[in-house]
Amino acid sequence: MSETQEVLVDIEEGVMTITMNRPEAKNAMNKSMAEGISAAIDEFEGSADIRVAVLAGNGGTFCSGMDLKGFLAGETPSVPGRGFGGISHYSPAKPLIAATEGYALAGGFELVLACDMVVAARTTKFGLPEVKRSLVAGAGGVFRLPQQIPERIAMEMVMTGDHYTAERMYEVGLVNALTDEGKALDGAKELAARIAINGPLATAASKKIMKEYKGWPHDEIWARQQEIMNPVFSSEDAREGATAFAEKRAPVWKGK
Repeated sequence: MSETQEVLVDIEEGVMTITMNRPEAKNAMNKSMAEGISAAIDEFEGSADIRVAVLAGNGGTFCSGMDLKGFLAGETPSVPGRGFGGISHYSPAKPLIAATEGYALAGGFELVLACDMVVAARTTKFGLPEVKRSLVAGAGGVFRLPQQIPERIAMEMVMTGDHYTAERMYEVGLVNALTDEGKALDGAKELAARIAINGPLATAASKKIMKEYKGWPHDEIWARQQEIMNPVFSSEDAREGATAFAEKRAPVWKGK
């Protein structure tokens, strides 16, 4: 297992939980933690038995951003090819859910934006405060945010650098579900369990289409979708899904 002191990993019933574990620093991202997350993602990607991953933070907060002490010392909290926190430049083939508590700010918010779904405690504060320190949210925030919420709301968030409530982020469609304080991880695991029971080839193919289609030429969309779908429809799992439905039983997926 890829667990380190600063990144805890738990696997249960097809769901991997990756927990940032620097509570004394509000889970501020340093290089060691970024490398730990990247290693956990490698394990997630490499195991056919793990269907969904949840990214969370220990100690009542998600991630307060970059470790500024490390930054001033010349440390870069990123991984080559993976970016900030080990995931800002990389999207796993399988679904990744953020479970947020406390603060999800700056680079911490950019980690949220790199995930596919978000379950947030109502007390979570989100924001990109970089402009307040004459910095730019360079780990994807300035282009991912307007892709995920209305552009004018995104512009306000980036230009002001203010904190925003989980309720507001739910209203504008960034957050999938709200929970009571301390219950975001439970909520994220419940969502993950609903995904993990589905065909893994189908969920991965569906995610790939949803992530890539905007860059496809309009006259190639159907052909490119078909190219991704064909291996799924001809798989053992597709036959198992139909058979299980006919036999009124739960399917047993092989990922083949």
